Order: sequence, then C-alpha cells, then structure tokens
Amino acid sequence: MIDFQNGNVFKLKRDSDDHGKELSQLLIPGETVIGTYTSVRDYIAFTDKRIITVNKQGMTGTRRDFTSLPYSHVSAYSVETAGVFGYDGELELFFPGIGKVRFEFSGSSDILTVGQAISLFVLK
Repeated sequence: MIDFQNGNVFKLKRDSDDHGKELSQLLIPGETVIGTYTSVRDYIAFTDKRIITVNKQGMTGTRRDFTSLPYSHVSAYSVETAGVFGYDGELELFFPGIGKVRFEFSGSSDILTVGQAISLFVLK
C-alpha cells in the first residue's frame, strides 16, 4: 500500500491512456473509469465507485501495487485550485483509519471538474 502520510505522493497530470486493459480485472460489473492521471511512473484512476492508485514497483515497473479508495468511505474532502504563479491544485480526502490522502495536480489539470466528480460520488 502507498504511504499516504509521506508528503506529496503524487504530482498528477491528465493522462490520455485509460489503462483499460490493466484496470479491467479490478473493476466490478458496471464500474467505469472516469479519468486517469499520471505522475512519473505511477497513476491514479477515478471510477464512478472509487479511486484506484497504481504504484509501479521495482526497476522495471512490472510489479504493481493497487490500492482502492472507495468514495463510500470518504468522511470529508477539500479541493484547492491552482494559483497564478505555478501553484498546483490539490485534492485532499479523509478516510477513517487511514487519515488524509492528498493528491497534487499540475496547474493545467481541471481540479474543479475532479472536485465536482468527487462531490457527485461522495454526496450520493
């Protein structure tokens, strides 16, 4: 599992690859990927049920750790938009037992759209 308490785990930008082949084995029937965001090697996928973090491990990155963060367990969340001078947007989610999970998005990412999607799924 990713150590979410270890500062900025992710610096994410929108990914054009939906990683469908890799994620398809993890999805439940009827679950769809809304969007994916990548960092250097790792990525996260937002679905209509949860966030899946994918941590590629080892020298070749063939070993992977998949962590599932269901929206149904989010107790609070925060969205911070990017600033003018290169600041990045942030999404913070609070989970009982895990604590705060923080994702940092590049300034070019549409963090408000991500926040709206989180609101849609958390506030159902």
